[in-house]
Amino acid sequence: MMSFYRDLKDEAATHRAGMELGRLARAGMVVALIGPLGAGKTAFTRAMAQGLEVEDLAAVSSPTFTLVQVYEGRLTMHHCDTYRLKHPAEFDDLGTSEWLGTDGVCVVEWADRVAHLLPEDLLVVVLEPGEEGQRRMRVRATGPFHAEIAEPWARVEL
Repeated sequence: MMSFYRDLKDEAATHRAGMELGRLARAGMVVALIGPLGAGKTAFTRAMAQGLEVEDLAAVSSPTFTLVQVYEGRLTMHHCDTYRLKHPAEFDDLGTSEWLGTDGVCVVEWADRVAHLLPEDLLVVVLEPGEEGQRRMRVRATGPFHAEIAEPWARVEL
């Protein structure tokens, strides 16, 4: 297991953090995003999509109502939002077993609501809002695959 935290001084630093993670992304990566409303989860995901070379970044939005969106880039990105799920079992109904931890990247917003349904080896990213666009980002890689991604990401200058 590997963990670190970063203070992100503004929106641009949050964007750089997400973009750099997208650049480091590998097939099979699962990112569990956790944080309150307004913490920057969707903005972080949009920046990841940019790092994954998704061309239509305007299409990257919160999938609160559609629940899952798919973006094509260097790797396919599945973006899931569990905020509106009434029961964690509904997560399986989204077809997650078909794409979770496979040949693309999976980003799950509000991942704490379905934590027991996610793979054991994943990357947990907790975003905590501060004042004037500042955030604290806490990162925990829960297994060796994601630790190999988190280690170089922890050294990236933001």
